[in-house]
Amino acid sequence: MKRIGLISDTHSYMDDAILKYFTEVDEIWHAGDIGKLEVTDQLAELAPLRAVYGNIDNTAIQAEFPEHQLFDIEGLKVWITHIGGYPGKYPARIRKMLESEQPGLFICGHSHILTVMPDKEYQLLHINPGAAGKVGYHKIRTIVRFSIDQGRIKDLEVIELGRRGAL
Repeated sequence: MKRIGLISDTHSYMDDAILKYFTEVDEIWHAGDIGKLEVTDQLAELAPLRAVYGNIDNTAIQAEFPEHQLFDIEGLKVWITHIGGYPGKYPARIRKMLESEQPGLFICGHSHILTVMPDKEYQLLHINPGAAGKVGYHKIRTIVRFSIDQGRIKDLEVIELGRRGAL
């Protein structure tokens, strides 16, 4: 069993409220719009990190992290990308990859809208952890934690970090 901390859209922002929830996870996954490498450096101090770059990320971040992460963990195939859409509203290039790769868990960021929903068409769970940073139109900063055990997602928690506030 692996315990996962999932975050997206930090936009260069990190604080103790985020870090405290990731102290007891086995891996941390960042779904893009990192902002600056200091964010991922702090996360990687807590647990092994998997991340993808987002549309705001500079060439240094793009050199460090790929656009897509596709991997198997604990019997579950996972795909993480930044701009992925939603069930029933995936862009054509995402649909094509969903059909060919057939992940059981599809994770993206970008919209700043927290979403956890099954996709019956592609037989997967879609998760967007919302936005943990202070840039954007979201009102509440969010992250997600869950466990993966024998190919199943368990103990999923949505964590509200408080109001976005002003920078």
